[in-house]
Amino acid sequence: MIPCFGQSSTTTNNHLRPSALDGYSVENTPQSGVQISPTVNLKRAYTLAVQTPSFGEIWTKIHQEIPSEQNVDVSEVNVIEEPLQLEEVLKPSREDIEEALCDIIIEDTFTQQVVNFFNHSEETARKCLLLSESVHRARHLYAPLHKLVDILPSECETVADSLSQDQCDSAFKVFLQFDKLDNPFPGIDSDSSFNDMHTSYFQLKEQLDLRIEHSRSKVHLLRHATKGSAICLLVAAVGVVTCAILIATPALIVLVATPAACPPCLPLKITKKESAHLVQLDDASRETFVLDNHLETLDCLVDPLHNSVEGFKRDVRFVLERSKDSYSIQEVLKQLRRKNHKFLDQLTRLEEHLCLCFAAINRARSILLNYLLIHQLHSS
Repeated sequence: MIPCFGQSSTTTNNHLRPSALDGYSVENTPQSGVQISPTVNLKRAYTLAVQTPSFGEIWTKIHQEIPSEQNVDVSEVNVIEEPLQLEEVLKPSREDIEEALCDIIIEDTFTQQVVNFFNHSEETARKCLLLSESVHRARHLYAPLHKLVDILPSECETVADSLSQDQCDSAFKVFLQFDKLDNPFPGIDSDSSFNDMHTSYFQLKEQLDLRIEHSRSKVHLLRHATKGSAICLLVAAVGVVTCAILIATPALIVLVATPAACPPCLPLKITKKESAHLVQLDDASRETFVLDNHLETLDCLVDPLHNSVEGFKRDVRFVLERSKDSYSIQEVLKQLRRKNHKFLDQLTRLEEHLCLCFAAINRARSILLNYLLIHQLHSS
């Protein structure tokens, strides 16, 4: 188990960003105010996320189109050339994070939960990579079926001789190969779910909520103390002026208010520092929330794709059980044509959300790592 790792962030306090994280950034991250928003606009967050350079960079790495003219051998779809490595989509690397956190002291529950979050987020990214490879295999797996759909005349309805014998033989061969291959997507009962990440999120959220509430109360008290000090200074100034006017009347000197009774004036930078602290916590809470929702979306997208492939297999077996029956082949191809665009759209949508998850993982880790480093620096 790795002790800790993450990525840098362009937070609302750029002047506080540790130099150990230079070179990594999170762009178009919505800015937070001191007041904590109880909800996150996920639709707006999605729109902003898909427009960021990080999303585009990850998309170019994980997305692969299968040219329609490419002659794909369905028997080789399990071979993925040069699969992506974790460090290509998860930045900075584990070694960089360990170096950045070498001076962090794990002395409280919150810090330990952050470290657990880092560990689970790496494992989550690894599972996302496996899902990305599943999408690649599914595209290769489906490419021969897609080509078969194209050979069926669009105006064809029930004419049994619409397909030539060679076309039937070719379709039967593809169906036979397709039936032998495993479903590239995990089933609902597999161990590929993100339960560990969800658990880590809720444990961290509990600690973040406690710190946010404490920081909000502290900011509230500091602001009132600052206002009280300002009023006190004003009263003191008036007292000095009054004293100068009445100095000739010794009997009235006792009426002059003394500034010694006023609370000391709090430096404005203390209030700003605590407000910045609250903003950092707000950022961390928001980004971990967005990540958790992206993972829930992934869970919802994978199961239908698994079921779609199983449906294709049932259609194919319907043909295989009838031994090159032209009518059966034609009917199955018509079924595949009706499902074609929906399945391809499902693959694209899953790929998009994988990119969003990688970006969200990087942002959440980045903000949390920044938080630990900044407050370690301030406490030292």
